[in-house]
Amino acid sequence: MARSLPEDEVTLRDGSRVLIRPVQPADKELFARAWERFGEESRYRRFLGVKGALTRHDLQYLTEVDHVDHEAIGARDAETGEGVGVARYVRLSEDPKVAEAAVAVVDPWQGRGLGGELLRRLTARAGEEGIERFRASLFAFNREMLALFEDIGELEVRERGNGQIEIDVELACEDRGLGAALRAAAKGLVGLRP
Repeated sequence: MARSLPEDEVTLRDGSRVLIRPVQPADKELFARAWERFGEESRYRRFLGVKGALTRHDLQYLTEVDHVDHEAIGARDAETGEGVGVARYVRLSEDPKVAEAAVAVVDPWQGRGLGGELLRRLTARAGEEGIERFRASLFAFNREMLALFEDIGELEVRERGNGQIEIDVELACEDRGLGAALRAAAKGLVGLRP
C-alpha cells in the first residue's frame, strides 16, 4: 500500500526553496529530465562507475517503490517544479534491520544542504520502518557523501579495494536530534551557548 505524505516546502541555507515528498510512480518523467542535469562525475560517484541513459527498467525501479522495504524521498525546485534530488533506502532481505542508502542531487543544487535534508528525512522514515542501520558503498574520495552520513551517526568504514569503501552508520533512536547537534557542534557548524 503506497504511503501518501504531504509535500513539504523547505528553504535551504542559500535561500532556495524545494518541495519534498515521497517518490511516486508518476515521477518517471521528473527522473528522466533530472538525469540530464546530473553530471558525468556525479553519476560516476553515485553508481561507482560509468552509467549511461536511464532505461525504462531503471525508471520503474527508481519510482515504483513500496515505501516500506524500498523508500525514496524526492525534492523538486519550488520555482520550476523540476526534480533536483532524491534519497533512498532498500532494505536488505538477509538482514531486515539494515538498508542500503544513497543520496543523489543534480549538479546545480549540490552544496546547498539539500542532500543532508533528504538524508535526515530518509533516516526518520527508516526508523519508522524498524531499520536500525544504513549501509552505503562509495569511493573513499567522496568526502561530501561521507560527511552527510557522519551527520546522522557514527560510521564504521571497511575498505573494498579499487578506492571504494563500504560504510555502516547506526541510526540513533530518541537521541537523534541531540546526537546530530553534538556532531554539528564538533564540526563547528553550529555554536553552543555557555
